[in-house]
Amino acid sequence: MIQKFKFTHLDLPDAYLIKPFISTDDRGAFIKDYSKEAFEKNNIAYDIAEVFYTISKKGVIRAIHFQKVMEQPKLVRCIKGRIYDVIVDLRPKSPTFKQWRGFYLSEENNFELLIPKNFGHGYLVLEDSVVSYKCAERFYGEYDTGIMWNDETININWPLEEIGGKKI
Repeated sequence: MIQKFKFTHLDLPDAYLIKPFISTDDRGAFIKDYSKEAFEKNNIAYDIAEVFYTISKKGVIRAIHFQKVMEQPKLVRCIKGRIYDVIVDLRPKSPTFKQWRGFYLSEENNFELLIPKNFGHGYLVLEDSVVSYKCAERFYGEYDTGIMWNDETININWPLEEIGGKKI
């Protein structure tokens, strides 16, 4: 039996906002945030190569990061706290090249983002947070690169006022 996941295809190609399977009762909750079978049933081929977590304090911006070679698709979920997560299409021939979208991910809403290869990804930490990355390619430090959080050609509208910062 496939537990119910809700897949919302975003207006950036191959990117999805996903509501995982959640079952709650008086004891607490059970959350399944990945099922190969559920993904395949929704025509999404996604195999996990490695899983890691970041632990970040409120106010941290993890700028737009990606791998230029051995591109690294990611399934990202905030399992503790709250973040404003941004994805950017970095494919030069794409009609949505350099377009970005932002999403609030939190332990309350349990949403996760499926970020395709050749996309950048970053986030602003709105509360002390733990973020889970389920990557379809392993991390290669020699190919890791990034874009400044305030890059003027992408012009991301970060909600800095939510951490006491000034709007840029």
